[in-house]
Amino acid sequence: MMTSRNVDNPRIYAVIPVYNEEVLIESFLRELAAKLSQISINYKIVVVDDGSLDNSKKIIQSLVDQLNIKFISFSRNFGQEAAITAGLEASRDADAAIIMDCDFQHPIEVIDQFYSKWCEGCSNVYGVRTRDDQSATRSFLSETFFKLSNKLMGVKIPANAGYFRLLDKQCIKAFNSLPENSRFIRGLFAWIGFNSYAIPFEVADRKDGTASRWGYKKLFKLAFTGIFSFSSVPLRLISVLGIVVSIFALAYGFYIFVQSLFFNVNVTGWPTIVVSIMFFSGVQL
Repeated sequence: MMTSRNVDNPRIYAVIPVYNEEVLIESFLRELAAKLSQISINYKIVVVDDGSLDNSKKIIQSLVDQLNIKFISFSRNFGQEAAITAGLEASRDADAAIIMDCDFQHPIEVIDQFYSKWCEGCSNVYGVRTRDDQSATRSFLSETFFKLSNKLMGVKIPANAGYFRLLDKQCIKAFNSLPENSRFIRGLFAWIGFNSYAIPFEVADRKDGTASRWGYKKLFKLAFTGIFSFSSVPLRLISVLGIVVSIFALAYGFYIFVQSLFFNVNVTGWPTIVVSIMFFSGVQL
């Protein structure tokens, strides 16, 4: 059961991962600050530069004092998951944190709906994409991944939900307490639980006119990380394979023993070596 919040002038942080966004970052941060200042909150914008190679870092630094920015700069590109993790770590004292991209594909105006549901008592308010302009191949792969991940991972990851969301301080604390180094954040957001609510939104085009940076290579890498770091099923499959190999090795060894003992078959040295290698390889799996 959700209880409405009665928080006077809450601390709401916006966590913004950035990588090579020199064209858009200033206009985005100014629009974001304008939106946050319209709400009766004590806001801070946590910007995490993920090792940008362009002028993004310099532009952000010039806006720190103007727009109440807390700036974190990585020494190299560690990836969006690491940037979001660092941003939430820096939001420990916040009552809630909003995570969004800085390319305008996550509509700034949806923040009003996130905040409204948080005030009503929701702890994990997430955006769900409604615009379906993906290719048939990409839509099929995305749908397949969500179905497969929900079966393998033991938690239900909402379809078409990504990083765009608001987390309250309970969620932030739970997320920051997790020990994983290789993180599949979408799965972790679902795993921590708490009261959740979906807000549909239409994905906008990047304002600089370029295509989305989420190419197939990046998506496959994310899927691989999710399945192999967030699920124990692959490990179980490997263990089963090891048992099967060991059993086969023992059966083959028994067959050689019977052939040699009862049928006077001259067994050379290599079958023993093969059996030993197969058995111990299976045990190690």
